[in-house]
Amino acid sequence: MFNSRLDPQQHRDALDALANQKFDLLIIGGGVTGVGTALDAAARGLRVALVEAQDLAAGTSSRSSKLIHGGLRYLEQYDFKLVREALQEREAMVTTLAPHLVKPVAFLYPLHEKVKERTYVGAGLALYDVLRGFQRALPWHKHIGQKNIAEIAPSLRQDIVTGAIKYFDAQVDDARHTMMIGRTAARHGAVIATRVQCESLLKEGERVGGAIVKDLETGNLIGVRASVTVMCAGIWSDELHTKFGLKAGYEVRMSKGVHIVLPGSAINSQSGIILKTSTSVLFVIPWLDKWIVGTTDTEYEGDRNEPLANREDVDYILTQANRVLDPQLRYEDIIGVYAGLRPLVSNKSESSTTKLSREHAVDRPAPGFVSIAGGKYTTYRIMAEDVVDLAVKELHRIVPKSVTDSLPIVGADGYHALVQQIPIIAADVNLSEKTVVHLLDRYGSLISEVLDLIADAPDLAKLLVQDLPYLRAEIYYAASHEGARSVEDVIARRTRLAFEAPDDGVHLANDIAEIIAPVLGWNDLEKKNSINHYRALVAREQAAVS
Repeated sequence: MFNSRLDPQQHRDALDALANQKFDLLIIGGGVTGVGTALDAAARGLRVALVEAQDLAAGTSSRSSKLIHGGLRYLEQYDFKLVREALQEREAMVTTLAPHLVKPVAFLYPLHEKVKERTYVGAGLALYDVLRGFQRALPWHKHIGQKNIAEIAPSLRQDIVTGAIKYFDAQVDDARHTMMIGRTAARHGAVIATRVQCESLLKEGERVGGAIVKDLETGNLIGVRASVTVMCAGIWSDELHTKFGLKAGYEVRMSKGVHIVLPGSAINSQSGIILKTSTSVLFVIPWLDKWIVGTTDTEYEGDRNEPLANREDVDYILTQANRVLDPQLRYEDIIGVYAGLRPLVSNKSESSTTKLSREHAVDRPAPGFVSIAGGKYTTYRIMAEDVVDLAVKELHRIVPKSVTDSLPIVGADGYHALVQQIPIIAADVNLSEKTVVHLLDRYGSLISEVLDLIADAPDLAKLLVQDLPYLRAEIYYAASHEGARSVEDVIARRTRLAFEAPDDGVHLANDIAEIIAPVLGWNDLEKKNSINHYRALVAREQAAVS
């Protein structure tokens, strides 16, 4: 009955549905919380619509550390409930909900003192392991001596590192994961509409009865009727509350997090590394054949639409990493840089962002309107469940409880079986086993949709560019199935070429535009405009860190 395919026809159908249907829930915001909320509500049998002003995961949800983790730093804040919830969600994602996208990753916690520090950190990591409960898909932590450090991570300075503790978390392509949750919501009946901005609320007396939204591609205004409007706007929450004339019970403060991307050769280690800093923690994270190093945690009051890293941010990351690394990382080693904003809920304006909890807040500032902000990526499903639980009280009818704790997202069903068949699949479609692994880890059981494209157009089996794993078919598929509507969508979110490729993927913009143009029905001017938009974005980002 419903289809997970997000293509141009689905986009047109979604706009028509917004204008002509009444929904139980209208969701504002297409980050991980918004799509998670859409999925939770749709899976309960509710009629759901979601509008997003930009692209799915265009903001915070594509700019994280790409970790699914409990948060060791929150143990020091005695936030055991948050850690336990996050660890249980991590286990569910690795095993059931998204095993094709969420993968275990090992980390070393370097030690500088042989007894006291090892005891303290070891106790913390033991608690970290205990809090996840009985379901343990990831190995238990392990103490490592200095000799083994030299074998596992030669880049760690032997003169200051006396040993380490090895533990496991998980990682994910955050933008892809968010988009896949959105597709899962669509499969269960949710209407998903990107490039649609909420302009104002529809009022029925004191009650909110939906919203006036604008199709940003045409300028058309659409009145969307809904019993409950749910705002999942993250860093835009305060701005929208004010715009709508609503007084929320919380305020959102923004913390900027910056990451740098390095080639695999820059750091010699078989494991990721986590370092405690004076204000937070720093992760050295393996990412395919590269490294992601971050993050910063600083107050931010600039443009929400385009947070930019600066040279000070980059210098901080290099300085912190170089405390324990040899050879030293250099500015010239950096392949890419990206910045994102964390929405932190707060009631105390004088608090430092580094001390704010990642707990979320749910509020009902007006009849027919609820909002949610805060939280952390890993606990998106719990956040979605909480806000839908509050929203359905407005419907005045019995609504089933959430079922998303056992509902795999698209691509997860049958993934484990397909992994066992990699040699057979590779032989059948004339691709390398390495390429099949790459596709399975991006699409899971939806790999058949990508392979069907190649069967119809064999040229799509070619690599987009040497030294990176993406096939031309994946670029086409981004527009034909995954809702990409611009060159930026493809380079920055459907792939991660924005920080994996030299010059932020600018040199690939023309080729990508040529591949997706037939799908999107672009003329030459539309192709040129999309290319130039991305080039201008990169120019601003590069200027900020120079």
